[in-house]
Amino acid sequence: MKKIVILTGAGVSAESGISTFRGAGGLWEGHSIYEVASPQGWASNPELVLNFYNERRKKLLEVQPNAAHFALAELEHYFDTHVITQNVDDLHERGGSKNIIHLHGELFKSQSSRYHEMIYDCKNDIHLGDVCEKGAQLRPFIVWFGEQVPMMERAIEIASRADIFIVVGTSLLVYPAAGLIDYVRHSAMKYIIDPQLPEVPSISNIEYIQANATAGVPALVKKLIAHERY
Repeated sequence: MKKIVILTGAGVSAESGISTFRGAGGLWEGHSIYEVASPQGWASNPELVLNFYNERRKKLLEVQPNAAHFALAELEHYFDTHVITQNVDDLHERGGSKNIIHLHGELFKSQSSRYHEMIYDCKNDIHLGDVCEKGAQLRPFIVWFGEQVPMMERAIEIASRADIFIVVGTSLLVYPAAGLIDYVRHSAMKYIIDPQLPEVPSISNIEYIQANATAGVPALVKKLIAHERY
């Protein structure tokens, strides 16, 4: 069975109503991304950071997966499929995908600010004074700018074995995730789907699809499944 690996970014969830900060002057729902997505921001104003993610968590409960999420899940019936996502939402899970790596964390989880291996399911607000069993403040389970990406080695290993590598809704500007395509074999077919196509001139066997995720992904999935069937 062929192996398909999909790297997704904010663009795959934008049409479900999830806000992005790309192209918005570095602002994320009115905040500098470094105010709410960096260790320095957390140290400076933890209450602001907690409130920001509390609001995002509430909004995530109000939205639904879109056609792109459902189409990517359909690939699992025909291919060995893995999703590597930069998104912290759970829309891939709700769309039906099973094999998912969240590079940048998960909004519906919390983490001890001191004992990072202590991770909890979390669909409610996190407040100052909410602590882990060892007494350390809980924080969002989010990989902030400047922090290491714990799942990166696993993602590289999966990407390096792809027969088909699909990039959806990402500018390929945020590293280290953007570098995953460099680990894909030269012989593997690559597809990039985005309205604003990033340029990767050093990559071979690549097809660009200039479209939103809800249009481009279902069309490509239909094409790949048809080719595999016949």
